[in-house]
Amino acid sequence: MKKYIVLAGLLMNTATFADTYVNIETNLGKISIELYDQQAPITTKNFLKYVKKEHYNGTLFHRVIPDFMIQAGGFDQNLQQKDTDQPIKNEASNGLKNIRGSIAMARTSNPNSATAQFFINTQNNTSLDQTPYNDGYAVFGKVIQGMQIVDQISHVKTTVYGMQQNLPVQPIIIEKMTIQKNKPN
Repeated sequence: MKKYIVLAGLLMNTATFADTYVNIETNLGKISIELYDQQAPITTKNFLKYVKKEHYNGTLFHRVIPDFMIQAGGFDQNLQQKDTDQPIKNEASNGLKNIRGSIAMARTSNPNSATAQFFINTQNNTSLDQTPYNDGYAVFGKVIQGMQIVDQISHVKTTVYGMQQNLPVQPIIIEKMTIQKNKPN
C-alpha cells in the first residue's frame, strides 16, 4: 500500500521524499530514522553535517519528558556542552507535523536558533507545530525502526542536576550514528 502526505495542498507519494537514513546506536539499542531531505533540506543537511563530523557520538539523551519527547545532541557524557556551528533557519513551515515518532530540531525561543540538538516526539505534539501564532519546531524525519527503544528511553527515571532538568539518572548514550542511503532491513 502506498503512503501519501499532503504538502502545500498537494497530495504526494512519500516514497519520493525518503532520501537518507540514519542509524542511532545507543547503549539501550538501535533507532533507525528516515530523513525528509526534500521537505526539510536545510535541517537535513545540517543534521547530516553533524553526523558526518561524529558530533553525536558519545552524546547523551539529556532531556527526557515522559509522554512528550526525548532530546539529545548537545552534551557529552560529562554534561559538557558541545561546540556547534552557526544556527540554521527554522523550516517548521514545511508541512510536517510533530507527531509520535517524528524527529525535530530543538531550539531556544529564537525560532532560527537550532544547531545540533534534536528531539524525538513520543506522542502527537501539535502544540509544537507552526501556526500563525507559533513559530513551531522543524520536523525533518521520523523513526522507522526502534520506536520501542524510544519508548523505553522516555520512561526512564530522571533527576535535576545543576541546570539540567529531566536528566536520566542512568546515562543514555548515543554511541554512534551512521548514514545509509538504503532503508534499513
